Amino acid sequence: MTTFAFRGRRLGAGTAVAAVILSLAACGGGGDSNAKGKGGAGGPGKGPTTVGYVVVQPTQAAMVTELAARTNAYESSDVRPQVNGIIRRRFFTEGSLVKRGEPLYEIDPRLYRAAVNEAQANLQSARANQEAQRVQAERYKPLAAIQAVSQQEYTNAVATARQATASVAQTSAALETARINLKFTTVPAPISGRIGRSLFTVGALVSASQTDPLAQIQRLDPMFVDIQQSAADMLALRRSLSQNGIVPTRAQVRLTLEDGSDYGQTGSVEFSEALVNTETGTVTLRASIPNPQGLLLPGMFVRAKFAQAINQRAFLVPQEALSRDAKGNATVMLVGPNNKTVQKSVTASRTQGRYWVVTSGLNPGDKIITQGLNNLKPNAQVKAVPANSPQVVKPPQGKDAQQGNAQSKAG
Repeated sequence: MTTFAFRGRRLGAGTAVAAVILSLAACGGGGDSNAKGKGGAGGPGKGPTTVGYVVVQPTQAAMVTELAARTNAYESSDVRPQVNGIIRRRFFTEGSLVKRGEPLYEIDPRLYRAAVNEAQANLQSARANQEAQRVQAERYKPLAAIQAVSQQEYTNAVATARQATASVAQTSAALETARINLKFTTVPAPISGRIGRSLFTVGALVSASQTDPLAQIQRLDPMFVDIQQSAADMLALRRSLSQNGIVPTRAQVRLTLEDGSDYGQTGSVEFSEALVNTETGTVTLRASIPNPQGLLLPGMFVRAKFAQAINQRAFLVPQEALSRDAKGNATVMLVGPNNKTVQKSVTASRTQGRYWVVTSGLNPGDKIITQGLNNLKPNAQVKAVPANSPQVVKPPQGKDAQQGNAQSKAG
C-alpha cells in the first residue's frame, strides 16, 4: 500500500486523499468568500445584496429628430437684361459682394437716347397742335352761338381739340417709355448678395427675351435649410400632439456637416409645406440658420437635428440601469415592496445625453436600481441605498479587534 509523509508522519493513501480534498475545499471556500465580499452578492450568513437606486419622476424631454437636409440660398436672383443691345462695360468683380441697385453692366445706350429725343420732339409737336386746336374751338364757340358758323363745325372743332389733348398724353407716355428703356441700359443688382461669374462678356449681344441670365446673385446670410421628413412620421407626430403629455415646440435646429463636424450655429424651423412629394413620400420643412462666416453654400448636404415636440411625462433613466433581451425589449430592475427586486418592461426608443427617455412602463417615485446589477435576479432580497452613497467602514470590534492588535504586535 502506498503511503504519504506529512511533517514526519506516515499516512495511509485514503487518509492522504481526504486531507488533500479538504485542503482544496478550504481554498475554494476562501475564494468564494472574498468574491462575495467584493461583489456584495451575498450568501448564507452574509446578508442581502447592497444595491444603489435612483428615484425617478416625470419630466420634460424633447422629442429630437435627425433628418437629411440640403442648404439653399435665402434669396437668389438672376441678373437679366430688359432691353436689347451690346454690352459696353462690366462694373463688378466676379465673386464679390454687391448691393441692391448697384450698376453691374452697361448696354449701348445710343439708340435709346435717340428714342428719348424723338419722343420729346413728338411731345412738343403734340402740345403745339393741342394749343392750336384749343384756341380754334374757343373761337368757334361764340360764332356758333350767333350762328356765324354751323353747330357741326363747332362740334368738330371741340372734338379735334380733345384729340389733340389725347395725343399729348400718348406722346408723354411714349417719352416715359423711352426714358425707362434708356435707364434699362444700365443693369442694376436686383438684390444684395454675392454675385457669381459673368456669363456674358463685354461686346456680347444680349436681348430681353434670352433664356440665359447675365449673372446670378445669392444672399447667403442667413441660409435656408430644407429638411425632408417622411409623411408617415409627420402624421404620427401630429396624432400624438395633445396626447400623453406631448406638446408642440418651436424647433431649434443644429446642423452636422458632411465631414461629421458640428456647424456651431443654431436656427429655427420656419414652416412645413402642406404638400407631400409624390415621388419620395416626404414633406419639406424649411429652417433658417445664420451663416455669418459664409461656411454654408447652396446645395450642401447636411444632417439637421431638432425637436418637434416635448413629452411632459417622460422619465429619464440612467443608461446603465436599462438592459435589453434578445428580442430588444427594454427592462429595468426596481426596488419593490419589502426590499425585493422587481423586473419591469419599459418603452425606451431614444436617448438624451446619458439617459434613456422612457415613455411608458414607469410610475412616479419608482426606485430604479443603477448599481449592483450584476447577477441580480427578480424577487431577490436586497439592501437598497441611494446611488453613489459613500461606503461606511466600521472599526473592528471584539475578537476581530484583539486579533488585529496581536498581529500588529507580532509584526
